[in-house]
Amino acid sequence: MFIGKYNRSVILTYIGVGIAFLGVALVLAGHTALAMICLILAGICDLFDGVIARRCKRDEVAKEFGIQIDSLADVIDFLTLPSVLGLYLTSGVGLFRYPILLLYILCGIIRLAWFNTSAATEGVRSHYDGLPVTYSALILPVLWVILKYVGSVLPMTAVSAIWAAAYIVMGLLFILNVKVPKPRGIWYGVLGILAVGVTVLILL
Repeated sequence: MFIGKYNRSVILTYIGVGIAFLGVALVLAGHTALAMICLILAGICDLFDGVIARRCKRDEVAKEFGIQIDSLADVIDFLTLPSVLGLYLTSGVGLFRYPILLLYILCGIIRLAWFNTSAATEGVRSHYDGLPVTYSALILPVLWVILKYVGSVLPMTAVSAIWAAAYIVMGLLFILNVKVPKPRGIWYGVLGILAVGVTVLILL
């Protein structure tokens, strides 16, 4: 009846998009801390959606659809939501925030396109080329917690400059030709525990 896939191999990806959309709405409503938590939750969805998908029986069409829908979801989860957050977090640098966030978005979509291309031509790999855009769901919340406790002694322009630098560095790392190991085994648990800990610190 409908095109696309709607089974449990992709449902967590769709949930992540819904959470990211909620995060954007929260930023627009002025609830940036809650939006940062939405970014963390979207990251958790992305962390485990591949695990679930690999345990599902899928034909080649379903596998290719999974690759494509995952990257399209990443655009919303880890490029759109962080960029909207960035408009608030980097407000102290004025008009410079716009080219900085544009750089972040462009580097992100280039990295995702490269990932899809390499996945189609090289199959399963043990590493990523460049920093995955999903790592924004770890880097930004951790930086939020750090600045929450030390940022009060810094002027607003300095805090905004730190955020701007973080977006520039992340963007460049997206397209830097370095090999980043994929999380495996115990690292799923470590990242999950870290996500819970950072969420608690944001709420405190």
